[in-house]
Amino acid sequence: MCLGLAVHGSRSSFSGSLKHICHKYNVTHHKQYPPNTSYVYSYFESRGGKFSQTVFFGLQYILKRWFVGKVVTKENIQEAKELYKGHFGQDFFNEDGWNYILEEHGGCLPIRVRAIPEGSVVPTKNVLFTVENTDPKCYWLTNYFETIFVQCWYPMTVATNSRYQKEAIARNLDETADSLAGLQFKLHDFGYRGVSSVETAGIGGAGHLVNFRGTDTIAALLTAKKYYNCPLAGYSIPAAEHSTITTWGKDGEVEAFRNMLTQFPTGSVAVVSDSYDIWNACANIWGGELKDLVVARGGHGALVIRPDSGEPKEVVVKVLEILGKRFGTENNSKGYKVLPPYLRVIQGDGINIESLEEILNNMKQHKWSADNIAFGSGGALLQRVDRDTQKCAYKCSYAVVNDIGVNVYKEPITDLGKTSKKGRLTLQRTESGGFVTVQEGKGDNKKDLLKIVFENGKLLRDFSLDEIRANAEIDLVKQRRTSAAEN
Repeated sequence: MCLGLAVHGSRSSFSGSLKHICHKYNVTHHKQYPPNTSYVYSYFESRGGKFSQTVFFGLQYILKRWFVGKVVTKENIQEAKELYKGHFGQDFFNEDGWNYILEEHGGCLPIRVRAIPEGSVVPTKNVLFTVENTDPKCYWLTNYFETIFVQCWYPMTVATNSRYQKEAIARNLDETADSLAGLQFKLHDFGYRGVSSVETAGIGGAGHLVNFRGTDTIAALLTAKKYYNCPLAGYSIPAAEHSTITTWGKDGEVEAFRNMLTQFPTGSVAVVSDSYDIWNACANIWGGELKDLVVARGGHGALVIRPDSGEPKEVVVKVLEILGKRFGTENNSKGYKVLPPYLRVIQGDGINIESLEEILNNMKQHKWSADNIAFGSGGALLQRVDRDTQKCAYKCSYAVVNDIGVNVYKEPITDLGKTSKKGRLTLQRTESGGFVTVQEGKGDNKKDLLKIVFENGKLLRDFSLDEIRANAEIDLVKQRRTSAAEN
């Protein structure tokens, strides 16, 4: 299927998906279940990992992209049959099963998906969604799509990583700034060129936009619009790159900088300033020859200076010190230094949650407010994650065989951390407000937070990005909003 259609265009045919969105071994599983199996029930969870909580996000993209409507056709059945016959050297493809779905269900998939609302922040080791067949003749279908369902790990992990960075920035703002204003633009997505594909950029970039509004990843805007009903999910400003500065030559650096200010006379503009000598650029160009132009932006926008090399925590503080001497500073109500509002810094090199916290802590030690800085993150935000970052897994926990319900689980003696859950599952709130997964069908269905979002080809719950953002909002922001409302 054309990637352009997947991200940019209207929803196209599911043609070919029977062969390319499942793992090879799923194709033969219909022959491997016990005789007289009628139902298979599986679940998805984060078994642990780097972060103790996960932001659930991305299932709706998968459902809309691959599962809604008539998705089985004669053409893709035949196409898949031919592929797998050549691949295996034998005819293992379940042609009769797929024809049955086409004839009896009109090509819609007879499965039911229950899930927690997208944007929910849930501790690891809890069920996030479940999948089961609704037609007993299609017991094999639940895990046929294991691979595509497991891929929820990616947008979920990006959203989780992004949210933890939001918490770190917010904590520092709360300590060193007069307000949390601007928080939603403090971590900018620079990751488009650092990911593996346009589709990856769209999905992962949308995960970041659950928490922030700043992005240079256009594919993320299109994904959020198409799959999460958000007309415009993020924003950016004009920004220089090294080529638009260095083509002027080293002797032309002043004119390259001047050109940025004059070409974009209002609004904020970001200028990479370390092509040659960042210290000279801050002290003698921005703070010298072009100082009047920079100051003149007051009330009309800000110059955002971008260092792009060196040890980030040290470079940022030195840049701030030079700019503070040239342009002056004010102390806010908490005693931290703030540059004039027409001047700010963005650090976009080497940013991940660890380096971000190091920079903020070093700034705090030198009495600089977090108001002065924003961050850009690329590969570390969208690409330096994998399925094991949050140890995501999709496992069967229940089946019906010979009309008898069977609790299904694994418990490998060599790694008990991979022990899976048993039976039908419910996700419920504890008395203290936490979460608990109740196993073996012992939960209270009336208290179950997992709700049907998809059934027999139909999407039954369509979350907007606004809803998801509200669900995922960090506690500190909620507390400040509550305090402001009360006052």
